[in-house]
Amino acid sequence: MSRAQRLLDLIQVLRRHRHPVSGARLAEATGVSLRTLYRDIETLKAEGAHIDGEAGVGYVLRPGFMLPPLMFSEEEIEALVLGSRWVHQRADRALADAAANVLAKIGAVLPKDLREALDDSGLLIAPGDPIAAGDAQLPKIRQAIRTERKIGLDYRDQNGAASQRTIWPFALGFFEKVRVVVAWCELRQDFRHFRTDRIVTLSITEHRYPRRRQAMLKEWRERVATKEA
Repeated sequence: MSRAQRLLDLIQVLRRHRHPVSGARLAEATGVSLRTLYRDIETLKAEGAHIDGEAGVGYVLRPGFMLPPLMFSEEEIEALVLGSRWVHQRADRALADAAANVLAKIGAVLPKDLREALDDSGLLIAPGDPIAAGDAQLPKIRQAIRTERKIGLDYRDQNGAASQRTIWPFALGFFEKVRVVVAWCELRQDFRHFRTDRIVTLSITEHRYPRRRQAMLKEWRERVATKEA
């Protein structure tokens, strides 16, 4: 393993812990001796990493540090490329542009050999069936999810029946042909799924919904798991 890769691995291990981690645990997680671990920590500090702690107490990394230059393994680069290409082809235009920007930013700071691997990846996304309409609504839906705002919408079900709903959106599912908003529906007083291509009109309200998005997502997942069991 190269020294750069070893330092990157150490940074990643530290990022997974919010509380101090002993040097012994860090050495075991990164596959080095305790002496090497202490040297690597001093190297990262010299590079500007804010690592608090000391031998016998433990170490914790304060947020905000990125090891220059940005390093990825070949598998991580392939994962980034594959994911970005899927988003570019199967997501809405705003996310597609964002995916392209991410790859451009990463490529700008990668070393030459890794940048070539980013540009020349042979992983491809096969063409899929046409996606149902509804792209225009997705940026607003994502905004409502991020800010935990209620959405008012006019909706038509699979039979064409119209209804007006106020929903609390907390997830957005991207399927092969459709996109689905997962939300709490005030009309039904339960979790419901809304296909974006069946949304006639949509508006984000000024009202935050009273529950945290993470709590609703957890409860919804538990219900889905119970139904599938």
